[in-house]
Amino acid sequence: MSYQFADLARAVAADGQASSEEILALRRLGWGDGQISREEAEAIFAVNRQLSGRSEEWVDFFVEALGEFIVNGTEPRGYVDEEEAQWLIGAIDHDGRLESMAELELLVRVMERSTNVPDSLKHYALRQVEQAVLTGTGPTRCGGELSDTHISAAECKLVRRIIFASGGHGPAAVTRYDAEMLFRLKDETLSEANDAAWDQLFVDGVANYLKGFQLANAQISHERAKELEAFIADNRASVGRFFGQMAREMPQVRNHFGKVFGRNTGGTSFVEAEAAGNLVTDDENAWLEKMIDADGEVDDLERALLARIAAGD
Repeated sequence: MSYQFADLARAVAADGQASSEEILALRRLGWGDGQISREEAEAIFAVNRQLSGRSEEWVDFFVEALGEFIVNGTEPRGYVDEEEAQWLIGAIDHDGRLESMAELELLVRVMERSTNVPDSLKHYALRQVEQAVLTGTGPTRCGGELSDTHISAAECKLVRRIIFASGGHGPAAVTRYDAEMLFRLKDETLSEANDAAWDQLFVDGVANYLKGFQLANAQISHERAKELEAFIADNRASVGRFFGQMAREMPQVRNHFGKVFGRNTGGTSFVEAEAAGNLVTDDENAWLEKMIDADGEVDDLERALLARIAAGD
């Protein structure tokens, strides 16, 4: 971190205000060498904690700079490893709570822009979103207001973004963890005047979990990504011979990929797997009955969910 960046960051933190000129200067100094360093990222977090107000311009800079550092700061780009996830959680959770909606927006953006993030970060992000939805007030960066009395339009956007984020368990793949969060939000706000988008979001999310197609290895790990990246970058003759042999042995290429990358080892085609994924299994059915029976009654949203499942949509 340059002396100029450190001095400017301390000055901004000291008066609790970030002017347009100061934000522009931080951008130029931060990206002077083409990337944000760990020290600069920590300084940006420190500034955010001290600000008395956070403009859209500041939030844009905060999310862009820290998102770039977390998602693309190390190789392979686009993957967040456990160390990076714990650093982010620690930076946000240093005082046991979200300091600002800028931090919530950062969490969601990292989930959206990453190819994959660790389960620890996925679950932490969902807990923060749930807490913000149930107890939060004030404006969000994505438009609209948080509310502590009902689920607002802005909160529906936040929940939808994070449960369908590409860095989750698969693009547009909702997990049981996600679905249970949706049930908790529903139960806590059932008698409230929730935004019209909430009903659709609840049904879409839980139905996606019950009937969605997910591969167990849809999201490869950070370590596996590094191995594959190194393999592709290897220009030794042995690697060239491997691909050459694959080309010569067509149409057996599919079998080679099965051996090398572990694809289709169970003898079931992806078409068959996708068809099976569209069925509600006995385990999923037992889970759904448990969730519906939790409060001793079937409410309107649960009826809508059951209708969606029965219709096969």
